[in-house]
Amino acid sequence: MTAINDLIYRQTKIIATLGPSTSSRKTIEGLIDAGVDVVRLNFSHGDKESHIERAKLIRKIAEEKRYHVGIIGDLQGPKIRITRFIDSKINLKSGSKFTIDDKHPFDKGTEDIVGTTYKNLSEQLNANDILLLDDGRIELRVEKISGSKIISEVIHGGLLYDSKGLNKKGGGLSASAISEKDLNDIKVAAEIGIDYLAVSFAREAKDIELARKLLKEAGNKGGIIAKIERAEALDNIDEIIDASDAIMIARGDLGVEIGDAQLPAVQKNLIKKARKKDKVVITATQMMESMITNSIPTRAEVFDVANAVIDGTDAVMLSSETAMGDHPVEAVEAMSRICEGSEGQSPVSNKESNYFTENNKVDRAIAMACMLTADNLNPVAIAAITESGSTALWMSRINHSVPIFALTKHTGTLRKITLYRGVYPARIKTIDTNHARVNKDAVNVLTKLNVAKDNDLVIITKGDLAGIEGGTNAIKVVKVGHLVDD
Repeated sequence: MTAINDLIYRQTKIIATLGPSTSSRKTIEGLIDAGVDVVRLNFSHGDKESHIERAKLIRKIAEEKRYHVGIIGDLQGPKIRITRFIDSKINLKSGSKFTIDDKHPFDKGTEDIVGTTYKNLSEQLNANDILLLDDGRIELRVEKISGSKIISEVIHGGLLYDSKGLNKKGGGLSASAISEKDLNDIKVAAEIGIDYLAVSFAREAKDIELARKLLKEAGNKGGIIAKIERAEALDNIDEIIDASDAIMIARGDLGVEIGDAQLPAVQKNLIKKARKKDKVVITATQMMESMITNSIPTRAEVFDVANAVIDGTDAVMLSSETAMGDHPVEAVEAMSRICEGSEGQSPVSNKESNYFTENNKVDRAIAMACMLTADNLNPVAIAAITESGSTALWMSRINHSVPIFALTKHTGTLRKITLYRGVYPARIKTIDTNHARVNKDAVNVLTKLNVAKDNDLVIITKGDLAGIEGGTNAIKVVKVGHLVDD
């Protein structure tokens, strides 16, 4: 059974990226105690052994604490980067000339020229295209193409370090979403037993379908997260969401490609669209970046996290703040406080949600009916007895304050649910075929978690046939301490 801490009624889930700052047992314990629901392994950094060791440590600590903690394996994808400089960095001056050449020696960059990891980049560019380096901090205008050489003028200069990212303003660079490195990392992810695989720089549904196929072939049935960070992805967003289990609004590269002025509206639209399609949505990148070095967030960061929560995001993610920051545990604690303080303020009404969406699935209809019932009865909790977690997910798409407990015997489902807003995983050892005993078992789980007590109302959803995925077909309203006998 899952132990429930004081943060149980925080609906929004928190994802923390692991890294050098969060490798020790003490720090990881601190993250979990502070309220982390899911950890992210960033395959752009670290090696196979370090990822496996961190995953093992997470699983061990979570088991000891009787928590359910999900793991995301995040693929590097075709991130286009410059190569390295002789002295690790240069200072580009505005108005100067700077050349990028994929044939330039890997570690011989200077203030005049540097290589790139993306072969044939010059073939995809034209004069007057704008190139953005280091998340837009450096801006170049292409003057001309000469063979493999991209000759540009520095519009906005500054310090430029080794291996920084390169984007084209407006998008249009067509590298494949699954790189050679990703193929190996998918096998590592399967070996670890990740719960979700995040696909970087997805452009279309085919990218998601390929990742799912490769992960399954590697022996893992984890969910697939589409990272939305290309301008082209927005043109295909409906098909990408449909093909995915979740989307991540990766605001770094996406903001560089579409422009920072467009990003807030795009974020709000993506959250709304994902929820309407019954998919999980994660808001990520630079949410509390000042806490890499500072012990408290800025007011702007507080508002940023709060706005995502109010808009209905399922989860908010910390990246460098926990991977390499000086205050990883404090960053999680601060994010948790902000989420709790912002929940319940959503402007989205139930009439704008999925109550009235046409659908011929019995289990989804039961989920919607359950939330309507909760509106009228105000129970202390909903117990969704589930195989796959789908019923609980559908319930969570409705803006509601009643906590939803997804009760299942399947470890994989328990971990998958860790991303669902307002849903809390709890293990039920067996699903009895006797309905009276099922009701009692469900209520016993909630009472042991100190969620329900005598005379409290609880709503239970379940299926007539235990162990059948998609079989939820019944709602039961019970009063704790007044259940019928077998």
